[in-house]
Amino acid sequence: MKQLILASGSPRRKELLEQAHLQFSIITSDIQELVDPTQSPGAIVESLALQKASAVAKDYPQAVVLGADTIVTHDQKVLGKPENAADAKNMLQSLSGNSHEVYTGVAIVTSTETITFHERTKVTFWDLKDEEIDQYIESGEPFDKAGAYGIQGFGATLVKGIVGDYFSVVGLPLARTVRELEQFGLKPVLTKHETEKT
Repeated sequence: MKQLILASGSPRRKELLEQAHLQFSIITSDIQELVDPTQSPGAIVESLALQKASAVAKDYPQAVVLGADTIVTHDQKVLGKPENAADAKNMLQSLSGNSHEVYTGVAIVTSTETITFHERTKVTFWDLKDEEIDQYIESGEPFDKAGAYGIQGFGATLVKGIVGDYFSVVGLPLARTVRELEQFGLKPVLTKHETEKT
């Protein structure tokens, strides 16, 4: 079986691939991310995922390299990771009581083939009180996450509902990624005991 490399240091993406029982190693790229602001959000995340995966793939030509990137958009603005507490508060106040979209792009790169795709998920927040926002910011959770929240953490308490792929909001559209990886001969590895439990 070919080696699978995750070109991301995201602990969430690592946990999701482990959840899917895929065998992989992690090698992150230190590329300077280049974004064309005239592109659509879907094209931006696919491009960033491809930049990450391609940077690692050139050093590992025998491997299958998986890159991913996630952005949040609201009112046609891209919300990245907040720079500080004030930035996080502004983002969360703008998302309060509103719907926004989360785009996650995925790139799978080998020496002979490249696949890119993205998923878009609509997320709606409850109306948030200032003290809720302040408490969440004090937890420290918003600072390494696009849009200043993590749906898999305490940020789940802010979310009223979603339409689309929950795992894409976490950072990787897992079911589709598993199916795309199967085209490269990479499949989940379940032990007999684990299959008996399910």
